[in-house]
Amino acid sequence: DVVIQTLLPSAWQPVARSLKFGLDVNMATVLLALTAPLMLAIAWQIRRDGGPALFRHQRIGAHGRSFACLKFRTMHADADALLADILARDPAAASEWNASQKLKDDPRITPIGQVLRRTSLDELPQLINVLRGEMSLVGPRPIVAAEVRFYGRRIAEYYQARPGITGLWQVSGRSDTSYPRRVELDVWYV
Repeated sequence: DVVIQTLLPSAWQPVARSLKFGLDVNMATVLLALTAPLMLAIAWQIRRDGGPALFRHQRIGAHGRSFACLKFRTMHADADALLADILARDPAAASEWNASQKLKDDPRITPIGQVLRRTSLDELPQLINVLRGEMSLVGPRPIVAAEVRFYGRRIAEYYQARPGITGLWQVSGRSDTSYPRRVELDVWYV
């Protein structure tokens, strides 16, 4: 009886993953069609400052593979140089960045970017990542290479699923949640 309970779930995992992938692709197609006018309006607004509308950032996904995660650009075009300058000048900001890979009051964010982040509309282009099979609608959030260290031995569990546009971390407090709690939520979801 214990053997059957142990084998049955793993035997169904490929079927469940295929069904989830099919649902993701179908839903992403519908959502992309429905949000296309909104996405075009957002892209036009972002491009008004002369920079690109989309931002491609290398993230780590399923099986430890790197992929270009798409987002609407919410930061100034020279954000990397601004970050380096901030971290060099401000020890408190450097400490905050080292702990969470985020800054609470990030001066790199544009006014339209603040609205997009608050509403999560900056993540709409990730529907394309879902269609490419790089992401899922729901799953652990995609991480950057520098965040792998926070997962420790649990990274193997993270690698078992496609990262999601949304997930437990986002609906459980986002930046108000500690990184160890984020890891716990990601691993629990997987």
